[in-house]
Amino acid sequence: MRRWDIFCKIVDNFGDIGVCWRLAKQLEHEHAINVRLWIDDLNIARQLIAALDTAQRVQRVDNITIAVWDADTSFDQAAEVVIEAFGCDLPESYLTLLQPDNIWINLEYLSAEPWVEGFHARNSKRGDLTRHFFFPGFTRATGGLLREHDIVKNNQKIASSKQLQSDFFRQLNLPLNDDSATLNISLFSYPHAPISDLLSAMADSSTKISCYVPTTSILPKVAAFFGKEFITAGDHLRHNNLNLHVLPFLSQADYDKLLANCDVNFVRGEDSWIRAIWAGKPFIWQPYLQTEDTHLLKLKAFLDVFYSGCEGAAQQATIAMHNAWASQQITASTWQDYLSNINTLKTFTVQQTSALASQPDLATNLVIYIEKLHHNKI
Repeated sequence: MRRWDIFCKIVDNFGDIGVCWRLAKQLEHEHAINVRLWIDDLNIARQLIAALDTAQRVQRVDNITIAVWDADTSFDQAAEVVIEAFGCDLPESYLTLLQPDNIWINLEYLSAEPWVEGFHARNSKRGDLTRHFFFPGFTRATGGLLREHDIVKNNQKIASSKQLQSDFFRQLNLPLNDDSATLNISLFSYPHAPISDLLSAMADSSTKISCYVPTTSILPKVAAFFGKEFITAGDHLRHNNLNLHVLPFLSQADYDKLLANCDVNFVRGEDSWIRAIWAGKPFIWQPYLQTEDTHLLKLKAFLDVFYSGCEGAAQQATIAMHNAWASQQITASTWQDYLSNINTLKTFTVQQTSALASQPDLATNLVIYIEKLHHNKI
C-alpha cells in the first residue's frame, strides 16, 4: 500500500483540519492509500475527530495514522508523497529527509478566480527538490472540488425522505418541522458577520423560520440579539417569526446531514462552503476576512462562476445577499428579496450541484496527477 504524509497547521480553527481530515479519509477509503496526518493542534482537531486521544502522540483513527507535529516531533523517514496543506511550510527536519524521488505537493486554498487555471500544476525548485502546486477549483482545468463518491446521492436521499429527516432531528432532540410554510436555515459564520441584522430580518419577515446554529464562536452574538448573557446547546429561542435552536458542535457527518435537511445554509471559509454545494440547497457563503478586501474579490469571482446562468432577478437577489453578508450590513428588504426568489434558487442550485458533481473530484485528480509525476520520474 502506498504511503502519503499530509501536514496540517490549524490556522483558522476548523477549516484547515476539516479539509485535511476529509481528504485523508477519502484517500484511504476510496483509493487505498496509507495516510499519515500530521497535526499541530490535537485539542482543536478533537472537536472534529471525536475519537482522537489528545494524550497520544501517534494513533490510528478510522484507518488513518494521526501524529503530533510540534517542536518535539522526530521524523523517521519521508513518505513517497508529502502534501503540504495550504502552504503550511514543511518542518526543516522533514525537508532534509526528502529526496528528488519524493513527490512534494502544496495543496492550495480553493478559489474561483480566473488565474487559478494558469497556476494549477505548476512547480518550483528548491535545490534538488521539486514542489508542485495543486489548486482546487470549479473547472476541469483545475484540481476540482473535494467530494466523496456518494455524498450527493446521500444528501438527495435525506432531502426526499421525511423519515431520514425525522431521525436526524430526533437525534438532536428536536422535532421535525412539518410545516411546509416554515423555512429551515442553518447558520455557520465568522463572528464579524452582521448576525444581529440577519436575525432581525428573519424575525420580522413574513416567512416563519427555524434557524439551527451549531455551537461555535458566534453564540455570544446570537445571545446578545435575544438579550441573553449566554446561550448553550439545547437552548430554544423565539422572536416573532424566528425560532432559533442552538445545536451542539456537530461531527462532519452530522453537519453534512444538517445542510441536507435545511432549505438555506449560511456557510463560511472552505470546508463548509464545499459541503453546502454538495447539499444542493441555496446557500450564502462568507469568505475568510483578508486585508485590502481581497476576500471580496474571491467572493465576486465565485458569484460570477456559480451564478452566471441564473435567472436575472434571482441572480441579483443572491448576489445582493452575499455582498450584504460580506460587507457586514444586511437590511430586511435584502433578505426578503432573497426569500422571494428562493424557489428559483433551489432549482438552479440543484442544477449547479449536478454539473459540478459530474467533474472528477479533487482526491481522484490528485491521485492521477501524482501517478503521472511518479511515472515521469521512472
